[in-house]
Amino acid sequence: MSTTTNRKRIVVIGGSAAGPKAAAKARRLDENAEVTIIQRIPELSMASCGYPYYVGGFFDDRNALLCSSTGVVRDPVYYINAKNIVARTETEALSIDRTNRTVLCRDLRTGETEEVPYDSLILATGALPNIPPVPGNDLEGITTLQTIHDADYLRKIRDDKSIKKAVVIGGGLIGIETCEALNLAGIEMSVVELLPQLLTFLDWEMARLVEMHLGQSVNVFTDNGLAAFLGENGRLVGVKLANGTELPCELAVVAVGVKPNSLLARDAGLEIGSTGGIAVDEYMQTSDPHIYAAGDCVEILHRITGRRVHAPYGDLANLEGRVAGENAVLGNTVTFPGTFGTGICKIFDYAAGTTGLSERTARSSGFEDIITVINASLDKPNFMNGNLLITKLIAERSSGRLLGAQCVGPGSVSKQIAQWAVAIQGGLTVEDLVNSDLPYAPPFSLAIDHFIATAHVMQNKIKGRFKGVPAAEVKSKAESPAPPFLLDVRGPDEFEAMRLGIGETLIPLGALRNRLHELPADKNTEIICFCKISLRGYEAALVLEANGWSNVKVMEGGIMAWPYTRER
Repeated sequence: MSTTTNRKRIVVIGGSAAGPKAAAKARRLDENAEVTIIQRIPELSMASCGYPYYVGGFFDDRNALLCSSTGVVRDPVYYINAKNIVARTETEALSIDRTNRTVLCRDLRTGETEEVPYDSLILATGALPNIPPVPGNDLEGITTLQTIHDADYLRKIRDDKSIKKAVVIGGGLIGIETCEALNLAGIEMSVVELLPQLLTFLDWEMARLVEMHLGQSVNVFTDNGLAAFLGENGRLVGVKLANGTELPCELAVVAVGVKPNSLLARDAGLEIGSTGGIAVDEYMQTSDPHIYAAGDCVEILHRITGRRVHAPYGDLANLEGRVAGENAVLGNTVTFPGTFGTGICKIFDYAAGTTGLSERTARSSGFEDIITVINASLDKPNFMNGNLLITKLIAERSSGRLLGAQCVGPGSVSKQIAQWAVAIQGGLTVEDLVNSDLPYAPPFSLAIDHFIATAHVMQNKIKGRFKGVPAAEVKSKAESPAPPFLLDVRGPDEFEAMRLGIGETLIPLGALRNRLHELPADKNTEIICFCKISLRGYEAALVLEANGWSNVKVMEGGIMAWPYTRER
């Protein structure tokens, strides 16, 4: 279908993240194009990842969620004046006629329908929340945190201070962030997760560290599903868990993930992928050459596994929208290569981040030649009030190729994950990183940054110099009928202040060479050394090996990475 004015008509369905980015990119590349955004709700360009922080009172101006970087609210007037883009809000796209290249729309204020023609169409219809099919899910007091109107509802609850107890169903990113937001309002919070751990992008031992931190402020129930919402007179009064536990509450926030909103595309006969997302190629082009799609409604390539995944992240939505907008104007000239699954979550004064594959997903994806290591250290010197970082690194043993990294702690987790993400994207190996030239000054990092130190530990493990044992294996061995000799090489004051209580023996590193007679006489006995972060534990292991003990190992990450209850 050709236009009568020779002006290219670009229609975007969806006005949250990917849609407006696509429209803006299209406008920048073609000043004469007719660019239209169709948006079902009144708001545009919502910073949806900011919803939990608006609810939590980190900022109070709702318009901040809708503003440009210069503080201007991005409403239809803004779009027409600043960008010459027609933003038709409160307008629903009902169907797509691919033959005639039109979109049937309904004005939700008047009920009138209209066919909007296009030369290129961009679908950015987002995602829909999953709602558990359990009794009582229609009670008043149950919500999600998917839309800006959900954020309004929860912010009002926060400001009114009318709720005493709330439950979050789902221990993923949104669930954890919502727990913090409502806890800051003085609400007693519980989080319920069906799986054995929170934050499934982490391996269990890393997620457990997050759970222990979260548990200081929030009641955590893992490995326990939701059986029913309990109500009286149409209002929520509690939730019942699969094991029969009942949690009284006046509010429940459902955060058990989202599914691609691909119904419009499906009804139009476009190809839908195995995840339920719209199938697109590297150009963000659908099975119809005149239709592109971007954001939470699509599935994209995972750049390590080669599999198609649903990756509903705000940053990816913007990047995908940018590519779709350019290709809708110029033809297929730019590509979006896919995702490494990079993400981060704030948990009070703690953070948890990931990039690439976890050990669990690497193994399930067919990677067999895997080596992992856990490293704990500060993000900057003690004299600059350094904070703890704990990183788990996953690599291929034979090549040293990086497969994934996870980092948790109160330190600069974002910086660490950003570095690992770029290293993985660049195809770097452990050997490439051990002499990385990173910026150093005491206010910002250690002389050997935690990132480089983690590469050093992995290098030593690959070369057989560091014989690391993860904490879960140490615990299992300690509870076995023939436990190893557990050697804590910290100082006495440290031991009195905090210890594991699993049968360990204290011999400080500084005294070790003079107290070797206190170790097992059989030099084939398994000995596992550790300290606070296991740096001294590693040095102790080298001393023992130099003195003839042949089965010496080090507990990775030390006591600070111990994902179990300590004696004190």
